[in-house]
Amino acid sequence: MADRKPERVLLVEGQDDKHVVLQLFLRSDAMPSFDIKDKGGIDELLKSIGPEIKVPGRKTLGILVDANDNPGNRWKAIRRRLQKQGFQPPASPHPTGTILSGRPRIGIWLCPDNGRPGELEDFVEAMIPQGDSVWPRSQAYIDDIPESVRRFREDKALKAKLYAWLATRKTPQRMGTAIQAQELDIDGALAMRFADWLRQLFA
Repeated sequence: MADRKPERVLLVEGQDDKHVVLQLFLRSDAMPSFDIKDKGGIDELLKSIGPEIKVPGRKTLGILVDANDNPGNRWKAIRRRLQKQGFQPPASPHPTGTILSGRPRIGIWLCPDNGRPGELEDFVEAMIPQGDSVWPRSQAYIDDIPESVRRFREDKALKAKLYAWLATRKTPQRMGTAIQAQELDIDGALAMRFADWLRQLFA
């Protein structure tokens, strides 16, 4: 997976992002080689964009971040940093993932799908197999917890439901491991669109 020369690099916010991308890479066909750098959070990732672009020999730089509750603001934050380096990103992300020509070539993907608010968990939720009998029960379990005793924010409810579903696996596991165990479907439209973006970016 990792290219020891720092030519092709994907920046991600954290370990879960790195593990999910790695397992998608390993299960996908004809995927070109690239390195994944966990930047330890969105603030550090954003600060690193300029320095990462300037790394000697850098050919391709991918940026994978959560849209969270305001995709427009997240896009503007990335766009400003790229403009400072001489790139001209569009006013909004491309639905199939943005790729900018130049040296290096730049790619941006806002999780889950370059349009909706959300995060990595929303992206992974789309890989739960159609008709899975446990998923409705995992959703109901979280929905039935009274607000008075909840310890998570409302915008983190999907994350709680996904982890409730992961807890029911034969070996309770992280999102990336569920991909590795083929308990998540990588052949759905969103996962395939993301894989195609990776192939185009790092080819």
